[in-house]
Amino acid sequence: MVSTLPEPVARLVAAANSGDTQGFLDTFAADGTVNDRGRVFTGRDEIQKWSDAEFIGMHVTLDVTAEITTEEYTTFTATVGGEGFTGRSHFSFTVRDDRVQQMTITA
Repeated sequence: MVSTLPEPVARLVAAANSGDTQGFLDTFAADGTVNDRGRVFTGRDEIQKWSDAEFIGMHVTLDVTAEITTEEYTTFTATVGGEGFTGRSHFSFTVRDDRVQQMTITA
């Protein structure tokens, strides 16, 4: 599949797949948020604590299987691997000024 993900989202996926915590955090706006199934983490410090415990810290891998990008949103479905949650999840993003403003994860 040829990816059409916006560059900040593509960088986020690459950073997650390579275990690059700093690269992952650098994709977010300073006030960016992660909404993980209703639990919201705001700002890079909170996002890092969440990621260390549940995302990159669990050696997550994201195999993007479908994606849609509009002017406002990017969504993709991925098969999630690693030592934490595994299986299919849906991710949606808003991007502003070449940074991820919000990443939302749903089942």
